[in-house]
Amino acid sequence: MKKVLILGAGMVVKPIAHHLLNNGVGITIATRTQSKADEIIAGHPNGTTRAWNSNDEEALDRMVAEHDLTVSLLPYTHHVMVAKHCIKHRKDMVTTSYEQPEMRALDAMAKDAGIIILNELGLDPGIDHMSAMRIIDHIHRNGGQVDEFYSLCGALVAPEVEKNPFGYKFTWAPKGVVMAGNNQARYMINGKVFEIQTEDLFKNPFMVDFPKVGKLEVYPNRDSLAYIDVYGIPEVKTMYRGTFRYAGWCQTMDAMKRLGLLSYDKISMVDMTYADFVAKRIGMDDSMNIKKRIAEYLGIGLESTPMVALEWLGLFSQTLINREEGSPFNLVSDIMIEKMMIGENDRDMVAMQHTFVARYPDGKQEVIRSRMLDFGTLKNDTSIARTVALPAAVGVQMILENSISAKGVHIPVLPEIYNPILNALEKLNITMAEEYGLPLSESIK
Repeated sequence: MKKVLILGAGMVVKPIAHHLLNNGVGITIATRTQSKADEIIAGHPNGTTRAWNSNDEEALDRMVAEHDLTVSLLPYTHHVMVAKHCIKHRKDMVTTSYEQPEMRALDAMAKDAGIIILNELGLDPGIDHMSAMRIIDHIHRNGGQVDEFYSLCGALVAPEVEKNPFGYKFTWAPKGVVMAGNNQARYMINGKVFEIQTEDLFKNPFMVDFPKVGKLEVYPNRDSLAYIDVYGIPEVKTMYRGTFRYAGWCQTMDAMKRLGLLSYDKISMVDMTYADFVAKRIGMDDSMNIKKRIAEYLGIGLESTPMVALEWLGLFSQTLINREEGSPFNLVSDIMIEKMMIGENDRDMVAMQHTFVARYPDGKQEVIRSRMLDFGTLKNDTSIARTVALPAAVGVQMILENSISAKGVHIPVLPEIYNPILNALEKLNITMAEEYGLPLSESIK
């Protein structure tokens, strides 16, 4: 029996673990809180758990050596450390995280060791890459070129879930979701490159009508231009990767950024109320009539979406803050997490859409679109966990079966990787439905 080491016991682990166990693979889950791993294994005879801290490299080295493959679901900062032990022991490795330059630098060493380190094998990144490459390679095989490419994805709650003023509930990595609000972005429209600074990230969203969901707003996701080379489309004139949200998120997040509520700078909060805290962020000496003064500062109405959301968070209240110091980011994100976690009976939802404009040698153009709309059931059976976990689980199976010949450090953009994984995911009811031959009017812009 092949044995897989899984590092971490977060939200993604359960679907990976159960899929591998159900397919005859033995697993060990190593994590700081062993009881969490025990719950996931649930007494399965082919599953074991270990208490392990990521600082214990000696134990990590022994565990990597004892297993055929390691799946690192730790924070991305630990992946390179794990990879070096995998290289040492000539053991394959899989992650669902964005590939960092430090990981890419290990490519030659991984090839020399005869192993594959396969990164970005989740949802976004992961399914987005694979489903995009299937269409891009189709266009190129038919002599065409990609003129435009929009890749959009969002992890949300289902439309019927009662909405809060943000139109959002956390279904994964809450701190990471809020932290992403401080990202910069870069994309290209009709050959013009747009460099978006963090203060402008939420200022110009556009709307997309997604079937069975309704209108979703889109804002840019990091550096879209980096994927021109990754996807092999130097000819592209429009390249945009974006994030889906329900309407109102961007306006509210923009207001919060303008108020300095997402700053990482440490400040004193001794004897400070939430209203005092907000007042200080814009240089006010007191918090009298705080709501009216904040609305005036932002240039928006008292009953506008951002003002309703800020009041709902309690940021205009005279309640004392129960901490002596900290960053605005940590204070505000902690409040958001407390009030905005997905409920036990709430369904989550993953929406993904690719839109291409392809051009062919005879001058004809077509819009090609692929969409996925996937729903979870309950809090403990989420779509986001399943769609992140199962691509990795399938990839692990393929590596263990020697179905992937590639060695070195990779992301899933090779046909020998993405075609069988996408086919396997379709059997697991994770499908990107493709539409070809659509008129140019079906393009996003």
